[in-house]
Amino acid sequence: MTGAPRRALFSRLAALYRRMDEAYDAVATPLGFSCDGCATNCCISHFQHHTRAEWLYLFEGLAALPEDRRQVYLTRAAQAVDAARQALSRGEIPRVMCPVNDDGRCGLYAHRLMICRLHGVPHVLIGPGGVREFPGCVRCESLRAAFPGAGLMDRTTLYRELAAIEMALLSKKWGRLPKVDLTLAEMLVAGPPRI
Repeated sequence: MTGAPRRALFSRLAALYRRMDEAYDAVATPLGFSCDGCATNCCISHFQHHTRAEWLYLFEGLAALPEDRRQVYLTRAAQAVDAARQALSRGEIPRVMCPVNDDGRCGLYAHRLMICRLHGVPHVLIGPGGVREFPGCVRCESLRAAFPGAGLMDRTTLYRELAAIEMALLSKKWGRLPKVDLTLAEMLVAGPPRI
């Protein structure tokens, strides 16, 4: 996918990301929840991502950076993949800093992936099995304890829209390509997705 169809897809994804940010803020702001100064930084979590649309958009952001910055991120990504593999070989959950984290800030902030936008706040997901409720991160949960009536983010429509964007990207290849199950570092090392 190139040209106008690609731009339209990226525009749709950017609009979804704005809605994700708004949904996150609607829960986080009343609690006074912020990631600033967090000792259990989720940027060292072993998050795996699952859409080629986000993967492609990540590379759109990477391509907009100066060459020297891109190379720093790609070098860090290779190191992160190696460190994660070593941890996994020892039977440990990897705790490796995201390769695009610059002193606590995301170097690809506008292009960060869904889980990077939504992690931390308590949420619900409505599916065929009913409503499932998930707690936020430990830090958010401690704040939420003081606000028993605090809201939950409903991720359902956000996930559905992301799935629709993925289907639009893949078209007839939807369901025929191998599942994506990669960390951001693995995505950077692998290069842009083949579609």
